[in-house]
Amino acid sequence: MSSQLQQALKKALELDLALDDQRLMISADPQRLKQMLVNLLSNAVKFTPSGGAVRLEVAVDGAAGVVRFAVQDTGIGIAPEDVARLFQPFVQLDSSLSRQHEGSGLGLALVRRLAELHGGSITVESTVGVGSRFTISVPDHPPQAVDGPQSAEQWDERQAAASRSLSAAVSADPGPEGARVLLVEDSEAGLQVVGGYLRAQGYEVLVARDGREALRQAATARPDLILMDIQLPGMDGLEAIQRIRAAGLHTTPIIALTALAMPGDRERCLEAGANTYLAKPVGIRALITTIAEVLAGSNPGHTDA
Repeated sequence: MSSQLQQALKKALELDLALDDQRLMISADPQRLKQMLVNLLSNAVKFTPSGGAVRLEVAVDGAAGVVRFAVQDTGIGIAPEDVARLFQPFVQLDSSLSRQHEGSGLGLALVRRLAELHGGSITVESTVGVGSRFTISVPDHPPQAVDGPQSAEQWDERQAAASRSLSAAVSADPGPEGARVLLVEDSEAGLQVVGGYLRAQGYEVLVARDGREALRQAATARPDLILMDIQLPGMDGLEAIQRIRAAGLHTTPIIALTALAMPGDRERCLEAGANTYLAKPVGIRALITTIAEVLAGSNPGHTDA
């Protein structure tokens, strides 16, 4: 069961799907389309109070030549002055409610980028205290309707080029060949987005969703670096770092991340055993640069005693 579904059930949310044509077929990268919808649904579940509702609508607009995927919730809503900032990378809205539901600050910017790479767009309608509706629109035409007999191959090449373009948009120096990064993060969107960027840089990425899983992964996989979120369910990141160090992984570099930056956080992270500390939201270039610098001071591929 996915973490989003578990959270939705725990909060007793009403989940609904409306599909106006069950035989609908479109040309799209299935992995990227799924990534867009997971990001939107994850946000909807996260920001909808217990007893609320989340709805996914899929509808064909023949006149406009698009298929629309709309995710609607009865959540906290977004103020009009904040809507324009939603799709900026590494920006999180500054409100007490949004701080209760931390994220990577990357999800919506990535959704917009992926929609644009499909020749589509994303729009939002929202009312504070009522809810939000995010709509992804992508072209509904099959490849042959546009490109002729060679359209399937040309479509594959367009998608490959789109993926290269997405990676180039955040490119930095490639990661050390074979360097293994353990990404510890309880947000599914954060795992997908940050993990995807790290893989694009050449890192091997392992994931853990809580402190106990991080301990197991660190002990068995012996990563070259650990990227540790501090706000984790159950065992938090500070305790996980301390236990990892106590388990004998004394030299494995650990970068601590926190979305709730408070005075003394850096000192607490370093005292727990982290090598360095970054406050969210952090720019992906800054993160990749920090990882490369920390790894340069260690020996990728080492094994702790």
